[in-house]
Amino acid sequence: QVQLVESGGGLVQAGGSLRLSCVASGNFFDMGWYRQAPGKQRDFVARATTVNSTQYADSVKGRFAISRDNAKNTVYLQMNSLKAEDTGVYFCHARRAAGSRDYWGQGTLVTVSS
Repeated sequence: QVQLVESGGGLVQAGGSLRLSCVASGNFFDMGWYRQAPGKQRDFVARATTVNSTQYADSVKGRFAISRDNAKNTVYLQMNSLKAEDTGVYFCHARRAAGSRDYWGQGTLVTVSS
């Protein structure tokens, strides 16, 4: 059974930083993060592949950085210069190949106070 376990969420003041981690129960080509603000849809934040290709949502470029430790099946999201609009539940996402099944973690709450 595939498991994605997130950690690192919490309450932080605007301008602060947090680092999220997601440990997978296996190896995935594509791992990343989505977030869901209260009352809104789940949106893409960032992704990274095992060949170090990365993508970011425009809203987080220059502030967030995604990285992977493939030996540990772990993906990280370093979030700097946090804004109130970054508040939401952050979900770890993984898939073994492009177009394959999506796997999701249970989510970790990030709250940015203004």
